[in-house]
Amino acid sequence: MNYSEAVQEITEVIPDFENELTKSTQQNPYSVIRNFTERIKSMVRQNDRNILFKSLQKMDKIYTNGDTDLKNAVEGIFVYSLDNFTVFCSREYRTMIFSHLSKELRQMYSRQIYSHGN
Repeated sequence: MNYSEAVQEITEVIPDFENELTKSTQQNPYSVIRNFTERIKSMVRQNDRNILFKSLQKMDKIYTNGDTDLKNAVEGIFVYSLDNFTVFCSREYRTMIFSHLSKELRQMYSRQIYSHGN
C-alpha cells in the first residue's frame, strides 16, 4: 500500500479526510500520517470512541500493509506521539485505546519507550 491507497483507506472512516489533505502543500506518507494522527488525537480528546477505534484499526492496516515509507511514518509520527495524546486519559481509557492497537504497534511503542535515552 502506498500513501494514496492509505488516504483511500482513511477516507472510509473519515469522509472529509481527503479535503483536509488538499490544504497541505506536500502530499507524502509523512503528511498523510501526520494529519491522520492529529485527527486521532482529536478523537481521543473528544472521547469519540466509535470513530477512534475504527481509525486505530485503519492505522494498523496501514502499518501492516504499507510500504516502507508508510511504516516509517507510522512509527516516527503516530507511535512516537501515543504518549503525548494519551497522557491525560484515565488508566481505563488509555488501556482501551492500546487494546485496539495491533500487537506489532504495541511492540513498536514499547521499543520506542524503553529504548528512549539509550
